[in-house]
Amino acid sequence: MGFFDDAVPGGNIAKPVLVALGSLLVGKMLSGGFGGGAASPPPAASTAQPQSGGLAGGLGGLLGRLTSSGHGDTVNSWVGSGQNAPIAPNALGSAIGQTTVSDLARNAGISEQDLLAQLSRILPGAVDKLTANGRVPTLAEIESTIGR
Repeated sequence: MGFFDDAVPGGNIAKPVLVALGSLLVGKMLSGGFGGGAASPPPAASTAQPQSGGLAGGLGGLLGRLTSSGHGDTVNSWVGSGQNAPIAPNALGSAIGQTTVSDLARNAGISEQDLLAQLSRILPGAVDKLTANGRVPTLAEIESTIGR
């Protein structure tokens, strides 16, 4: 399905999961795709806290939440060079918070368990591809990249 096909094991990302992934990466909850009327999040912050409707700060906020939840080595493997460390679905869910998981699953139209299983499989490669230069891109850069 475009940009993430070669970053994800198996290549294909179902559209509902792609929408959920986009929501996490740009920090917006979407109803039906990008630009679903959600307000723009604040700039990326490593200490972003989960809120109703997603994580503040998009990719930076997501990586900050994962790091503060004890998954810093995993995050570093995705952003840095070398092998991407896996993350367990329950660890991902705990890091991003129940409200965010519920909102993403509802918007994607799949169960929370399916959502977390799929996101835990595709997130390492997606983050790795977005941070190919070893830095976290801005929200504008992410939106322009995944909007292609």
